[in-house]
Amino acid sequence: MTRVATAVIALAVFAGALFFLPQGGWALFLLLVLGLGGWEWSALAGYTRGARIAYTAFLVLCAVALFYATPYLTSAPERIDVAVFVLSCVFWIVVAPFWLGQRWRTRNAMLLGVAGWIALVPMWLALVRLQPTPWALLVVMSVVWIADTAAYFSGKSFGRNKLAPQISPGKTWEGAFGAMAAVAVYYGVLLLLLEPQQRYFNGIAGLGVFLLILVLSIEGDLFESWMKRQAGVKDSGQLLPGHGGILDRIDGLTATMPLAALALHLR
Repeated sequence: MTRVATAVIALAVFAGALFFLPQGGWALFLLLVLGLGGWEWSALAGYTRGARIAYTAFLVLCAVALFYATPYLTSAPERIDVAVFVLSCVFWIVVAPFWLGQRWRTRNAMLLGVAGWIALVPMWLALVRLQPTPWALLVVMSVVWIADTAAYFSGKSFGRNKLAPQISPGKTWEGAFGAMAAVAVYYGVLLLLLEPQQRYFNGIAGLGVFLLILVLSIEGDLFESWMKRQAGVKDSGQLLPGHGGILDRIDGLTATMPLAALALHLR
């Protein structure tokens, strides 16, 4: 009940901010999420308290610069956005699978700091840039939420074969296939009821985008799980009763939102 109550309250606050705040207010609202996520990430990276404060402030300053300063520093700020989103996609599609596949352990402060920046700042920027189309943003985020929920219940009911036992022992292939089926059904319902016009949400190409978002959301979850395993903790924090920390709730979004921004906002 605690877990459900926390989820309902968090979703209500998030949806209210998404639909009713102006974009500048929405950006400020998300800066709080970014700051808390950075604070938790720096703890997983093993930073001292002073370094954690400095790192969190650095992430926030980078985000502010990307959103508020780039329009004044360049005539084509969208190019900066594209560069940030592409950097994120390269990390999640190329680097993170290798990192997880090798089960690479590192306590290098600089490397972990860069990984945290790539995980958090592009996600923040993508959520800010997509806010002018809130329903489209919710549709994409719902893919992550539906996949996570379906994977949980499928894994609980049918899970036998571990997906990545040395990274996250609770995840199973049955859960992943259940998530895939749920996302496919969700996409079919969208086509029947909403008939989305975006070219990335039509036919096989649209289903492919949804399934790629699903795969990346699982990867984001696994990457954060590996970070926690390296740090020797179960949760990234205790801020959200029944859920753990902020990173435990946004891990799937870190890997998916930059791709969504490229597919939706910058098509």
